Amino acid sequence: MPRLPQVRTIVSQMAPYVPGEQPAPGERVIKLNTNENPFPPSPRVLEAIHSVDGEHLRRYPSPQADAFRATAAAVHGVSADMILAGNGSDEILAIAVRTFLGPGDTLAYPDPTYSLYPVLAATCENRVVTVPWETGWELPVAALLATGARAIFFANPNAPTGTLVRPSRVRELALAFDGLLLVDEAYVDFADENCLALVHELPNVMICRTFSKGYSLAGLRFGYAIAAPALVAEMSKVKDSYNCDAIAILAAIAAIEDQAYARTTWRAVRAERSRLAGELGKRGWEVIPSQTNFVLATCPGGGAAALYRELKRQGILVRHFDKPGLADKLRITVGTAEQNDALLAALPG
Repeated sequence: MPRLPQVRTIVSQMAPYVPGEQPAPGERVIKLNTNENPFPPSPRVLEAIHSVDGEHLRRYPSPQADAFRATAAAVHGVSADMILAGNGSDEILAIAVRTFLGPGDTLAYPDPTYSLYPVLAATCENRVVTVPWETGWELPVAALLATGARAIFFANPNAPTGTLVRPSRVRELALAFDGLLLVDEAYVDFADENCLALVHELPNVMICRTFSKGYSLAGLRFGYAIAAPALVAEMSKVKDSYNCDAIAILAAIAAIEDQAYARTTWRAVRAERSRLAGELGKRGWEVIPSQTNFVLATCPGGGAAALYRELKRQGILVRHFDKPGLADKLRITVGTAEQNDALLAALPG
């Protein structure tokens, strides 16, 4: 009998990305652990999905999601050839790694940040160098430049801290760096600023965005990059041939066109974020000021892991990271007013 095929050494030794816990089908929980938007997507999205007929599904979709590229370009004030669509922003990140980093090349990023970065780097046999954030969660420009990296990634606003690096500071790094600077703006719809203007000025800056947070489409899987046309053209060579399905393309177009609806949900999340942070502060929690749809807060008196388990027992899911610098904290997604009230009522004291 044949034996199991041998797995690449780098794969057998690497630690996988660990996503947030998903409830079982039919399980009723208050889910505040994976940073989904608590509000439903635009009604136009459901109309677009319902409009799909057999002909849409019989044929391959647009290889480059051209209709979406045109729509997103109009929304953002860029040209369509500056947009690359992907199966979630995670695929955009993977495409960027495959395009710009070869075996042995260095990917650098400030830590803590999105824990998928090292997994993607490992699959391409890249070297990873992390540097700590500066005081006040400022971007460590000098330390990142000293790594000799070929590419620098960082989430802005950052996960899991919720903090925002000012575009002027990002520009400072980009001007001094010869490689790809990828700014992962998954949470930018809940922030006061963004780095989109830098793409027009600096050819080494790439913006990565997703529909999972701001547009309430985490279950759809759609994201996109905004970058210089030359970078998009090179990334298009290594993406899957038809990487975005026909339904997702139509839904994404409907979502990004309905900016009025989206902005209504963003304002509601921001208001609840402020209220939740204030209520946690009254209970003795230390809450890092957030520019996202979640808060990272230090439990009074410690015991974050135990509190995570107790909340789970009560049917409330939050996120706990058992790693240095985060073990005494919980990351809590901003829910609806009712969900946030339930969380607050479940907390001790």
